[in-house]
Amino acid sequence: MSADDLVGGELTLTGRITTASNATFLSSIGDTVVVYKPVAGEAPLWDFPAGTLARREVAAHLVSEALGWDIVPRTWLRDGPFGEGMVQLWQEQDPDQDAVDLFPADQVPAAGWRTVLEGEDQAGRRLVLAHEDTPALRRMAVFDLIVNNADRKGAHILTMPGGHRHGVDHGLTFHVADKLRTVLWGWLGEELSEDERDGVGRVLDGLDGELGRGLAELLSVEEVDALAERCAQLLDDGIFPAPSGLTPAVPWPLF
Repeated sequence: MSADDLVGGELTLTGRITTASNATFLSSIGDTVVVYKPVAGEAPLWDFPAGTLARREVAAHLVSEALGWDIVPRTWLRDGPFGEGMVQLWQEQDPDQDAVDLFPADQVPAAGWRTVLEGEDQAGRRLVLAHEDTPALRRMAVFDLIVNNADRKGAHILTMPGGHRHGVDHGLTFHVADKLRTVLWGWLGEELSEDERDGVGRVLDGLDGELGRGLAELLSVEEVDALAERCAQLLDDGIFPAPSGLTPAVPWPLF
């Protein structure tokens, strides 16, 4: 379906995703299945300006495109049954894969996984939160660093057939203050790869061109400047940073 059809074609609601904290609808535009989040259905937050979450989701897609890693599915703004909102292409993930999981402490896989934290459940059993150790998930962790993602839950990582990983639910991004909350802390202190540095560099360079012009329509000047500062700092440091600031390092719930 063409871009014009996706923006101007009739958007039909087919169901509501009730697990979402904001109004979220499974919808269709012709034969194309999409997710629709109207601005009017956004719950107010104390730390993010009201009515801006849909635009932040679109901004996250623009940054994903600049990185060149296909992390965020195609996302755009358009009108719908409940007014303007974010629309995103639906992704059918592989239910047999898990990128992030909780394991009993004695059952954590010996290879291919990174431990994030340990704790106890209500019965006193030791549990370990871990995520897979893959290039696709590392890229998502880099993306989260530069967009300042405050809500990278395990359920916001879509496990696609063939091993690709999509990230969704990026309304809590681009804050000027450090808000990073993520379950992807497994590479803390490790050096960025050349590919990862190149991706961040493409975003930084793009802020002087098409990417910057697109973000200027979605975010404040201060938020775009903060994005540039995060990119520059990450390239200067060259490593996955440790948690900082006063906010929790992981979102809650974890999934």
